Amino acid sequence: MEAVLDYLEDIDLLLVMTVHPGFGGQEFIPESLGRIKRAREEARARNPSLDIEVDGGINRETARMVVAAGANVLVAGTALFRSENMAEAIGILRG
Repeated sequence: MEAVLDYLEDIDLLLVMTVHPGFGGQEFIPESLGRIKRAREEARARNPSLDIEVDGGINRETARMVVAAGANVLVAGTALFRSENMAEAIGILRG
């Protein structure tokens, strides 16, 4: 996380991986919340319009947690594609 902080003024979007990259259906890594919070805190002072995107393990519960931590763009795969009704699942994630 520290390495990217120097570039916050120069980017439009910061992607925070909340699983280990490679395949879908992984469990959310709870320690990711601290990285999201830190990025949002730094962005408030240095780049308030920065989008913070999270990818991995996003479902009903984790969506709420990452938004509360400061993320505003969420990538959800398994939670949507394994649902019986994708439109309903999207609505649930949007809260």
